[in-house]
Amino acid sequence: MTESPTVPELFRDIFKNAYLPYRDPKKDESILDPARGTAGLLISSYKYILKHNTQNYKEQQDREAFDETGVSLGSLTLDGPMHYKGDLLSLDDKKRFAINIRGYDISPDMVRLSLVNMYLHGLASSHIEEYDTLTSDEKWNELADVILANPPFMSPKGGIKPHKRFSVVATRLEVLFVDYIAEHLTPNDRAAVIVPEGIIFQCGKAYKQLRELLVKHYLVAVISLPAGVFNPYSGVKTSILIMGKHLAKKTDAILFAKIENDGYHLGAQRPPIDNLNLVTKAKIVENGEWNLSGERFRCNYIPKITFEIVELGDISIFAIESGGTPKSTEDSYWNGRIYWATLIDLPQQDFISQINKIERTISEVGLSNSSTKVLPVGTVVVSNRVTIGRVDIARIPLATNQGFKNIVIKDKSQAIPEFVAFMMKRIAPDMEVMATDGTFKEISKSAVATLKILLPSLKYRRRSWRRSKDIRTKLKYLKEKLLIKKKSSKLPLKVSGEKSRE
Repeated sequence: MTESPTVPELFRDIFKNAYLPYRDPKKDESILDPARGTAGLLISSYKYILKHNTQNYKEQQDREAFDETGVSLGSLTLDGPMHYKGDLLSLDDKKRFAINIRGYDISPDMVRLSLVNMYLHGLASSHIEEYDTLTSDEKWNELADVILANPPFMSPKGGIKPHKRFSVVATRLEVLFVDYIAEHLTPNDRAAVIVPEGIIFQCGKAYKQLRELLVKHYLVAVISLPAGVFNPYSGVKTSILIMGKHLAKKTDAILFAKIENDGYHLGAQRPPIDNLNLVTKAKIVENGEWNLSGERFRCNYIPKITFEIVELGDISIFAIESGGTPKSTEDSYWNGRIYWATLIDLPQQDFISQINKIERTISEVGLSNSSTKVLPVGTVVVSNRVTIGRVDIARIPLATNQGFKNIVIKDKSQAIPEFVAFMMKRIAPDMEVMATDGTFKEISKSAVATLKILLPSLKYRRRSWRRSKDIRTKLKYLKEKLLIKKKSSKLPLKVSGEKSRE
C-alpha cells in the first residue's frame, strides 16, 4: 500500500501491521512500491526489518503502531526507548537497504516528499526515483521479492498509453498497475495491493483478462474492505489482493475474507464504535459455566433454518429480463395498450410497493421495435441504473425501460414474488457495491445473475402454507363473526376494504 496523504492514520497503521507479517520482509530481500506516494509502506517495511533485528525485541511485549496513543513524542524518536534500532544488523545489511528498498513515482514533488519522509524515519539512503511505471519500460526487467502498493484509481480522461510489455491490453491505471505488480514478482515472491472494486467484478475485456491472469498464476486471497474505510476523503469501495507465485502454485483454492469495519464508524467523522461485540470476562463467568464457545456470545446469531441458497441466474427458477425504450420520435410506438414503467413509477421508499397502474403506455409496434418485453404479473421489478435497489412487484402485465433488471419467477413452486422482493431489498446494498460507473452507475445482467438469495425449502414452504391457511380460516371466522355483530348493532360494514352499503 503506497502511502497516500489522504489515508486515515488508524487504518493505515492497521493495514501495515496486519499484513506485513504475512509478507514478512527480510533484511536481504528486495522491496518495491511502484506507485510510492509518500513512501509510507517502504518506511513500514524498513521499520519491520529493524524491529525483527533488534536485540531487545520481544514479540509478546511489542506495541503495534495503533497502540501508541498517549505515548510521549520523545519515546517515539529515533533515540527513544520505543524505537527499534536494528542493532543486530551489520553495516553491510544497512548499506543493502539503499539498494533493496525501491520506490517509483511519476511526480517529482512526491519523490522529494518521500525522500524527506524516509530520512526522518532513519533511512538516509534509499533507491527512490522519478519514473513512470506504466509508460516507460526502462526498468521492466527489475523484479522484487516483496511488492506493496496502493496505486491510483483514477485514470485520466481517455486513459493512458502504456508501453507494449504488459500481458493485459488496457488503458486504465488500476488494471495496468495490478498487471505490473503481478509480473514483477520473483519466484518466492509475495505482494499486497489495494484495488477499487472494478478490478473485482467489472465485465470489461481488460478486467476479465486481468482476473484470469491473477487466478491462474498469482492470486492467494481477496480481502474486502468496507466502503467508507477511506472516509472522509473517499468513499470508494476497495479490496486487498494478496498475491504470490509460490503459494498460488501450491494450492487450488483462493481465500476470500471480508472486513466489516476497523473499529470506527465509516462516516465522514469516523467516531469509534461503542459496541465491537467484544466479550467481557464478566460476561463469560456470569453463569458459572466458563463457556468459551464464541457462538454463544454472538449478537447476530441466527438459528439454523431450512433455507436454500440459490443464484438469481438459476434458469430453472428465474429469468432475468432487461427493458428497453422505443424511439420517442415514432408516434406509432406510443400510447398503446401495454403499460411501460420507468423509475418514476417506483416510489423512493424503504419498503416494497406494488405496481397496479402506470401512466405511460406503448403499442405492440413499439414493443416489437425495441428491446423491452411484456412481463407477467408477479414479476419482481428491480431498478439497476442510477438509483439502484428500488423493488416493486408487478400486479399487472407491463414492460419497463432499460433502467431495470426484472426477476420473472418461472417455477412458482420454488418461489413467491413477495419473498423474492423481500430478499432483493435485503441485498440492495450488495447491488450498489457491484455497480460500475460509466455514463450511469449500473449493475449488469451478468452481475445480477451471480447474486444469491435465500429460498425456503419445500418442507418450510409447506409448513408456512399450513400456517397461512390456519390464519386465513381464522380471518374468515372473525369476518363472519363481525358480520353477525354488525347486523345486531347496525355498525357500518368495513371489512377487508368492502364499502358499506348503508
